Amino acid sequence: MKTLIIINPLSGGKRRELADLEKAALINFPHADGVFTKYAAHATELAAKAVKEGYENIIVAGGDGTINETAKALVGTQTALGIIPKGSGNGLAREIGMPLMYEQAWVALQKATPVACDVGVANGEYFFNLAGVGIEAQIAKDFAEYGKTGKRGMWPYFKLGAKAVFSYQPKTLRVRYNGKDEIMTPLTLVFANGTQYGSNFNIAPRADLTDGQFDMVEVSNVSKWKLALAAPTFFNKTFRPFEISQTHKTPEAIINYEGEIVYHLDGEPKTTQNELKISMLSKALKLLIPHKF
Repeated sequence: MKTLIIINPLSGGKRRELADLEKAALINFPHADGVFTKYAAHATELAAKAVKEGYENIIVAGGDGTINETAKALVGTQTALGIIPKGSGNGLAREIGMPLMYEQAWVALQKATPVACDVGVANGEYFFNLAGVGIEAQIAKDFAEYGKTGKRGMWPYFKLGAKAVFSYQPKTLRVRYNGKDEIMTPLTLVFANGTQYGSNFNIAPRADLTDGQFDMVEVSNVSKWKLALAAPTFFNKTFRPFEISQTHKTPEAIINYEGEIVYHLDGEPKTTQNELKISMLSKALKLLIPHKF
């Protein structure tokens, strides 16, 4: 099959690791074409060009941002997306059962099956795993601002998150879904196509990439001690104490708030005014998924 491999050379950050990645690609896909990204959104351009040229598979090696850039160009096409995870959270890669060691991931892709998966849309922009409003959207925005002047990484993200837990003031939202209106003041409101943010933090353990619906998860603005006690339970797929979250299945929703709405799409911060529309494109993206999944 005609395959293109897109590699973000900045993901991972180590020259030796990049050389090993290229070697593994050549061993497992010797007849594939390969290209490096050179700037932001370059992966989208490369993938769109590859679709026009008749490539059946596009494999992207990079973090969540590069994966999303590539996937955007494949929505509604017959070209399938394969993932070699090189990010920190690797939410979508974990969701479909891709090995996190890239040597194993290359082998898994050789026998992977294309599966038609759902795609989320928020105010006209695609997302593939999670979108949301609330504290994690504010943290994503703060982290993006911090990254312009400071060093990015898990420790700065953790510090910003810890600060937000004590300073964030939830907003009262009007949410329309499943034919009804609700007034909510959530700590966070998540529209989950997949189950997790990444690193096995399961916000929506029963979400399904192929069921045509979001798991809309409302995390309540509970006291700090309840939040601290409940946080570790999000790393399993069953127990949630204190009724800290509620989940509803829905294919779409409209969020209204008078003023700026801060939200995120797969961790990428966005803002809009007054209204945010969330909808689902059923089975609009083909993902190469390992057989064990």
